Amino acid sequence: MKKLQLSLLALLVWACQAPVTSESGDLALRAENVTIIRDDFGIPHIYAKTDADAVFGMLYAQCEDDFRRVERNYIWATGRLAELEGEEALYSDLRARLYMTEAEAKAAYEGAPEWLQDLCNAFADGVNYYLQTHPEVVPKVLTHYEPWFPMYFSEGSIGGDIERISSQRIQAFYEEQKSLAYSEFGDGLLHPDPYEEPKGSNGIAIAPELSATGNSLLLINPHTSFYFRPEIHVVSEEGLNAYGAVTWGQVFVYQGFNEKTGWMHTSTRLDFMDEFMEEVRETGDGYEYAYGDEWRAVEEIPVTLKYSSPEGLQEKSFTMYRTHHGPVTHQLEDKWVATKINWDPVNALIQSFTRTKLDDYEAFREMMTIRTNSSNNTVFADASGNIAYFHGNFIPKRNTSFDFARPVDGSDPATDWNGLHTVDESIVILNPATGWIQNCNSTPFTAAGPYSPNKEDYPYYMAPDAENFRGLHAVDLLSESSDISLDDLIELGYDPYLPAFEYLIPILLQSYENVGAPQGELAAALGLLREWDYRTSEESVAMSLAHFYGMAFNRQIGSPYALIPFNQEAGSALDYEAEEVVSAFEEAVAQLEADFGSWNIPWGEINRFQRLSGDIDLAYDDSKESLPIGLASGRWGALASFGASARENTKKLYGSSGNSFVVAVEFGDKVRAKSLLAGGQNADPDSPHFDDQAEMYANGTFKEVAYYRDEVEKRAAETYHPGKR
Repeated sequence: MKKLQLSLLALLVWACQAPVTSESGDLALRAENVTIIRDDFGIPHIYAKTDADAVFGMLYAQCEDDFRRVERNYIWATGRLAELEGEEALYSDLRARLYMTEAEAKAAYEGAPEWLQDLCNAFADGVNYYLQTHPEVVPKVLTHYEPWFPMYFSEGSIGGDIERISSQRIQAFYEEQKSLAYSEFGDGLLHPDPYEEPKGSNGIAIAPELSATGNSLLLINPHTSFYFRPEIHVVSEEGLNAYGAVTWGQVFVYQGFNEKTGWMHTSTRLDFMDEFMEEVRETGDGYEYAYGDEWRAVEEIPVTLKYSSPEGLQEKSFTMYRTHHGPVTHQLEDKWVATKINWDPVNALIQSFTRTKLDDYEAFREMMTIRTNSSNNTVFADASGNIAYFHGNFIPKRNTSFDFARPVDGSDPATDWNGLHTVDESIVILNPATGWIQNCNSTPFTAAGPYSPNKEDYPYYMAPDAENFRGLHAVDLLSESSDISLDDLIELGYDPYLPAFEYLIPILLQSYENVGAPQGELAAALGLLREWDYRTSEESVAMSLAHFYGMAFNRQIGSPYALIPFNQEAGSALDYEAEEVVSAFEEAVAQLEADFGSWNIPWGEINRFQRLSGDIDLAYDDSKESLPIGLASGRWGALASFGASARENTKKLYGSSGNSFVVAVEFGDKVRAKSLLAGGQNADPDSPHFDDQAEMYANGTFKEVAYYRDEVEKRAAETYHPGKR
């Protein structure tokens, strides 16, 4: 507690000084306070005296590497996407405004601590100075960046909380005020498509007693869309020295490390948002909703949104509705539904930035008491030898007599949230006797093997997470590991075994025994799978067969996750007939023959990495150069996930998500790390750093991280102030 208070006090003391801000009008002077060193892979290392000037340089460097992704994130977050993409994006914009109007964003900024305002000023200055010094770059919507923009974008995870709310249902309500039928989940939230490539992350922490050097280790392995986050290093004389991945346009390192601590976020399935069905009646003054024995006024907020069209910019006006439960997002039967999520951007930004400057577990745990990190779990390690896991962070307290997996009766006060669970009440693992912790978007009840928490000790909504094949894979590997070096940790994270096929291949073999042995080419293909060791590689024909069979199984029968015993205990067993399984395999063989002329084709000829441009929405082309990839989908249990699929006008599968930024870290007297990016740091095809890591990515070859100033300077390819490159 004391260390965190001292860190915040130092920030507040500095905030009383007079930094150079956009109000001074002299951004060139501010740029002189910042030095950017680009290393031999184009990774920017930002050096500045103050945290705010470091953020200025951080945003400038991000814009140099991929301004369009910075731009799009803020167009989306501030609710102006329809101005870029047209009327179909109006309800994404309306969703953003339902949770924060422009006036509320400005008020949040104005009410923030001065040190945080300074960081937000620096954010705006950094982007605006980039645009000022690059007149050839023409913004598409936002011509000037404001310091209150980060209030919309304090969540750094992929998609974030708000994207789980269906814009289709928002459209149905606000455009037509009509009800849509319940989904299979009984709500209006978006749930993962069972056929979509799973997105998430792996985090693995190794205690000193299990490491080769006696130092703790951390594997940071987010599975995001490729090019979703760049690699960056940001340093100030006020104690900031963070290295890792930053979501484009944000002011803090999202997943990474400093000299003493490392933090890895994995997406959680913890229930952190709820829907409240409101009984509403119209009066002469507007609308009221029932709450207990009273009727309360529905808050009504007018908003006008713009959208592009062939005739030019058009406008559409709405009246937004809110109850004390949150914005009204849709209607179910005759009830309006308000969707309540975590929305506390000031504290979320405080927590996210503070996290990057802490020295040990004690300070890190105190930071977690801010409790605004809603969509993430956190795997942690520090230089003192601690490893830890936090399952979620923002966890509403609920009356467990209600089923919050479905919309609840908002007129009953007993359904209201009762504050937040404390960190002590949540699922936390610290220094388990196993010497390791893993989370792969999987249940916390296997996170430390036999020393994991007990499911019975927590309310269901705190950990509804299922087990997945990546989780099984990680537990099996770690249970047999010892004397782990930094390179061993990387090798473990790239282990080619695919545990899903421990289930899927025996089912297939048994199904053929039940229906009769196949003949001809089918017999030869089945024989190959019978002898397969369930390991993926570029050369493996069995991997090609297994992937297409697994995908057909998923389509025809259901998710293989339901085959995992842990999930069956939760009531999600999978029923199937032998004929269905055989049909799935025969469909897979037929698809391979139709698409590639033969089922007998190595995986690397099908599974490819290709980056043809810096576009956000990439195109792929079978006729153009690409690289073979031996990795496989995370859905089969690949820790090094490569989410690939056929695209418009392609037969080959092209990766677009999975291993994107990966770093393995060792904490000791000095921190050491190795990292890898998908493709490269820069979005410009003419840059040497557009694809200089592509071959390394294909081969799983990591680069040594330059962290200390002398290391950075030895590998410096460019050194400059913003605006003077």
